[in-house]
Amino acid sequence: LQFPNRVGLAAGLDKAGTAVHAFGEIGFGHVEIGTVTPRPQPGNDKPRLFRLKEHQAIINRMGFNNPGIEGLLDNLARSRKDFRGILGINIGKNAATPNEEAIRDYLLGLEGVYGAADYVTANLSSPNTKGLRDLQNAATCRELILRLQEKREEVKGDHGGKQVPLVIKIAPDLSDESIADLAKVFSETRIDGVITTNTTISREAVSGHRLASEAGGLSGAPLTTRSTAVLARLRGELDKNIPIIGSGGVMCAADARAKFDAGADLVQVYTGLIYRGPRLVREIAALAK
Repeated sequence: LQFPNRVGLAAGLDKAGTAVHAFGEIGFGHVEIGTVTPRPQPGNDKPRLFRLKEHQAIINRMGFNNPGIEGLLDNLARSRKDFRGILGINIGKNAATPNEEAIRDYLLGLEGVYGAADYVTANLSSPNTKGLRDLQNAATCRELILRLQEKREEVKGDHGGKQVPLVIKIAPDLSDESIADLAKVFSETRIDGVITTNTTISREAVSGHRLASEAGGLSGAPLTTRSTAVLARLRGELDKNIPIIGSGGVMCAADARAKFDAGADLVQVYTGLIYRGPRLVREIAALAK
């Protein structure tokens, strides 16, 4: 894929796909929407989103609230026609699907979004769906990647031979040993890319804040250092030809530069856009030229 620039948006939206054109206008070279599940689901109970302004952070426990694959495709049909960037679609399992059947949901997700996506990300790292992160063990991850690759071979003939890259998104809370094990799996299976990282369950950086005890994933400035460290660790273990998208705590151009220096090929923002607005995109795009 040829990205217009090196900065993208990871967007989790209630009405996934409705704002693709608007985000493209801001200046993102790619937009990744989701997480979408095979069936619609309302997500976790509200309140489920909290701003920790003193820390430039957010805690969320959205729980993959989304309209399902059919709803996503309907939204995209209305909004993507004027978007000129790369569109990634992030897929996951429904909360009601037990882990032993999770791969089925990812296969349904890949097949369902294949024609609309420029790349597909399998989200194994959200802390807001019970048991999801357990899928990050090396054996399960290997099976999932191989099954997704098989499914891609099955369906691409229905889409003119289109080869959609497959990407895996991992957590920032993995041990060095787990990162090394996953890097071996990613290298051996020739995955097309890895995103580091999702939100963290750690509260060390916001200890003492009145909202620190809220369940969910913490994003924003408190995630910057850990996310970049995971990126650097993975880059050192991973086949050098497999690209990494650096995500997590990109709050300014210097944070993006640190991701690039650690080995990222692209960066994504999410919480940074909330606190900095569109100027953050321009700063990073200028830095990455």
